[in-house]
Amino acid sequence: MTTYISILRGINVSGHKPVPMKELQALYESLGYEQVKTYIQSGNVAFATSEQQQTLVKGNIEKAISQHFGFDVPVLVRTKADVQKVIEENPFLNEKGIAPDKLHVTFLDELPKQENVDKLLTYDYAPDRFVLIGKEVYVYCPNGYGRTKINNTFFESKLKVGATTRNWKTVNVLAEMVGIKKA
Repeated sequence: MTTYISILRGINVSGHKPVPMKELQALYESLGYEQVKTYIQSGNVAFATSEQQQTLVKGNIEKAISQHFGFDVPVLVRTKADVQKVIEENPFLNEKGIAPDKLHVTFLDELPKQENVDKLLTYDYAPDRFVLIGKEVYVYCPNGYGRTKINNTFFESKLKVGATTRNWKTVNVLAEMVGIKKA
């Protein structure tokens, strides 16, 4: 069995794309997934399955959500090992004076093209900062995420890939849900 998390983009926001977590959990279980747990209303799910291919898992979930709820929802999937790397590689955790409640992770649906990465790296919105590592963008916003220009939409438009963002607390809860010690 492989343990995964899935993070859904754009559900339960201001009444749009309503997805009750109990229904979502039951939907995952109907796909044969085990140990299904959800966290808050933004669509964070931990589960286990014998399926090894992330792209197949992602596709199965997206198709099931579309059929059950009647609308499309982008789903990003990471293995337990991927989540462990996200926790371990956060470059801001080693800096003094960084408040964990000002940290976020933007999960990318796929690796962006290098030309888009190069262009992204030309932007500077200090004091807000970001570091791209693989398919994750670590974001630090000392004045709060609600005030930053380096938000989810910014990364999607500059990198030209789908993305969804979670705060550091949620990332840690997801890690705990799949058996990873909190950072």
